[in-house]
Amino acid sequence: MSDDQAVGTGVPHIFGRQLKRLRTWAGMGRAELGARTGYSESTIASFEQGRRIPSRQFIGQADEVLDAHGVLLEFVEEMERAQYPPFFQDAAKLEKEAVALHFFAVQTVPGLLQTEEYARAVFAIRRPPLDESTIEQRVAARLARQAVFVRRPMPVISFVIEEAVLRKQLGGPAVMRGQLEQILLIGERPNVEIQVMPDSREEHAALSGRFTLIETANERRIAYVEAFKSSSLFIDRSTVRELDERYGVLRAQALPPCESLAHVEKLLGER
Repeated sequence: MSDDQAVGTGVPHIFGRQLKRLRTWAGMGRAELGARTGYSESTIASFEQGRRIPSRQFIGQADEVLDAHGVLLEFVEEMERAQYPPFFQDAAKLEKEAVALHFFAVQTVPGLLQTEEYARAVFAIRRPPLDESTIEQRVAARLARQAVFVRRPMPVISFVIEEAVLRKQLGGPAVMRGQLEQILLIGERPNVEIQVMPDSREEHAALSGRFTLIETANERRIAYVEAFKSSSLFIDRSTVRELDERYGVLRAQALPPCESLAHVEKLLGER
């Protein structure tokens, strides 16, 4: 399934038909359901047509208002997965449950660190362009992932980010200023370490591109590598070990966390 097929087909479409059926049986119009759940009539229509993915909160409200007896609640987990492009859904589930996450970023700031404005700029400049509703859906899903920072027990999270990523003007100076400020803020969390790979480094252990290492509660180590409209989750020991070793060398080559945050402050002062 392609990236653009995530909304309007599959689970969102099935949920929408079920929502419409239950609403009709309850003798309730879209406007009334919207008023009782805090959404507009047009948004309810988008939910029913599978063009927009509802939040966990809306699903719970609708199940109660329509006396669905848990029928809609059965969709919660699948609808949360459907927020993401198909190629990222499995990784998103693993990320949500991980005890440790390690990211190497080469093109954009990692999604877990992105501000709302930066995320919107990243999706808006995509070509071919995404429609506005899809952009808003992707932004909301990306921001929802950041709940991992306050989850209990706290996972260990680290990032190695290319300096060039922090110098890009994606979204304009104001957006990047806010993004750098967010990196500094998150970098102060006790379970987070952020490192910058300076442009001046003469050696680099991962010129082949970005990747993520995920450690699960049962001590499984998984590698996630994303490419154009596709991705791969590697569980074989040889591949994971190779990327694990590569990440270790990257961390040694990058600036230490304290120096990295100081460097981000320096970049912020240049704006």
